[in-house]
Amino acid sequence: MPKLKTHSGAKKRFGLTKNGKVKRARAYKRHQLNNSIKGPKQKRRLRKCTLADKTNVKQVKLLIPYK
Repeated sequence: MPKLKTHSGAKKRFGLTKNGKVKRARAYKRHQLNNSIKGPKQKRRLRKCTLADKTNVKQVKLLIPYK
């Protein structure tokens, strides 16, 4: 079997947990972060990562085979 290439965009966006679940960052953290639009509570929640949806896990694991 030849080696597989890792998708360079996916390796920057996804990681794996110890149990093999796919970890990702939360959306809506890039713009308009002043307190009149997004409050401190929402920004604190957006800092933490979350797990990818189960419908996408199989495809993401193909993109990052050696992670």
